Amino acid sequence: MSKTTQIYGIRAVIEAVKAGEPVDKVYIQKGLKGALIKELEDLLRKSGIPTSYVPLPKINKLTQNNHQGVVAAISPVAFLTMEELVDTVLSQKKSPLFLLLDGISDVRNFGAIIRTAECTGVDGIIIPKKGSAPITGDTVKTSAGAVFRVSIAKTDHIKDAVFYLKASGVSVVAATEKTNNLLYQVDLKGSAAIIMGAEDSGISPSILKEADFLAKLPMLGEIGSLNVSVACGAFLYEAVRQRTL
Repeated sequence: MSKTTQIYGIRAVIEAVKAGEPVDKVYIQKGLKGALIKELEDLLRKSGIPTSYVPLPKINKLTQNNHQGVVAAISPVAFLTMEELVDTVLSQKKSPLFLLLDGISDVRNFGAIIRTAECTGVDGIIIPKKGSAPITGDTVKTSAGAVFRVSIAKTDHIKDAVFYLKASGVSVVAATEKTNNLLYQVDLKGSAAIIMGAEDSGISPSILKEADFLAKLPMLGEIGSLNVSVACGAFLYEAVRQRTL
């Protein structure tokens, strides 16, 4: 974790959360007790900030400073709410393109996806509050700074975003191998949102059920899948191809 994207100490983290700083995740040493820790835990629950209870060696690996058993990862960018992002984009653009990431946990994959999204004109990225990679120094570097040029929103559950987008007239396309439909058969010219799933398990089954379309890439080799950032690039550039014909 980059020193520029972390704070440490119980009181410092409490004040950061109260001040509305973009806290991505908080690491708390296992077994910590006391009124101040309880205050922090209550605040984190109310704020919906992901929390991880880890052993002391993990905390020490994050920072050698006087951390008091608490370290917080601070995002270098501010996140929008899902509703803010969708409503703003739809008010400004006739046929926007959204990208939904269901559990992308690798910071470098996340950064590469953000970079490709910026290059392909994606109007906004939506990620879940829990289970998503934080924006760290590695994310910023891998994205080549694109994290500062693409609007990113957080939502409690990706399914909430799917429902909201569909109700707003946006077609939702899920990238999955669990279909016979190829990507090239899906119309991406109008308002659309593409969902990419986690590196290991793909898109959650409950979310797949709610998508308007399922689509896959043709796989001609012996290996059955692509890296998620590469697959995402293929999907996004097919949207670009269709929209520029």
